[in-house]
Amino acid sequence: MSRLPELKKPGSAKGRLKELLLQSDNRNCADCGAPDPKWASANIGVFICLKCCGVHRSLGTHISKVLSVVLDDWSDDEIDAMIEVGGNSSANAIYEAFMPEGFSKPGPDASHNERMRFIRSKYELQEFLKPSLRITSGKSSNVPLQSLFSGKILDSFRASNTSQNSGGMIEFIGLLKVKIKKGTNLAIRDMMSSDPYVVLTLGKQTVQTSVVKSNLNPVWNEELMMSVPRDFGPVKLQVYDHDTFSADDIMGEAEIDIQPLITSAMAFRDPQMFGNMQIGKWLKSHDNALLDDSTINIVDGKVKQEIFLKLQNVESGELEMELEWMALDQ
Repeated sequence: MSRLPELKKPGSAKGRLKELLLQSDNRNCADCGAPDPKWASANIGVFICLKCCGVHRSLGTHISKVLSVVLDDWSDDEIDAMIEVGGNSSANAIYEAFMPEGFSKPGPDASHNERMRFIRSKYELQEFLKPSLRITSGKSSNVPLQSLFSGKILDSFRASNTSQNSGGMIEFIGLLKVKIKKGTNLAIRDMMSSDPYVVLTLGKQTVQTSVVKSNLNPVWNEELMMSVPRDFGPVKLQVYDHDTFSADDIMGEAEIDIQPLITSAMAFRDPQMFGNMQIGKWLKSHDNALLDDSTINIVDGKVKQEIFLKLQNVESGELEMELEWMALDQ
């Protein structure tokens, strides 16, 4: 990989932008995977290659404002927005959350037309977004589409200091990233199989994975994000079978105690100061759904927890997942 030219003002906001670009998930184009991207969409929050950059420019700045990481002058607000999104992985977890089964992203050698179709579908038409996050932009609207959507992402996934609801002010202490990896030997709810998806609930927040059709051993590898209030309880997990013409059938459930994860993370505060190590454990017992003790570890500066669950109130089914704790200052 070629080295980036030195940016001005080391330690400045632009220096932080360079640090973000050097993260492992940002070393490839967010749209085609080409290595060493030197361009970015400042209002979307992704790093892109030269070929995809041309397509982004054609969409107009109301959808994608393209800047060179090295050559262009960036405002502090633009750099802060990039850093706040968190990079390509965080953005793609949202913009590609509902990509159809069997759909393939364009590769580094894709044609211009292939890139155009994919990038328009992803950002302009919002075809791969969770439906509740999609925004319909009327011709009479003077507000940039992507500015509206960026605010909606931050409202949904960023834990600000407080959030207003009918019960008053809720104080958040951090973010919980949940990666649903796979299910094993799930229950049959159709003739010979099931169409499973996973629903997570924390307080009044509910998020869910995509549906995997006709599969009792589904692989999701999907990341879901939830804000954690100060007065948090367990995360409730439910697996359902999707039905087109009737109510979805339950395929098992479990509760996830996030207290051990948060307590361990709080004790070590800044995990980037430590090497890889075990810092806590959630013990298997007859009162929980664990298949085995669940260890909490610092891995590459992040606090993570691998969990293997036996689904409850169902004839069969196991689930593998990973939790990651993200403090507000991260």
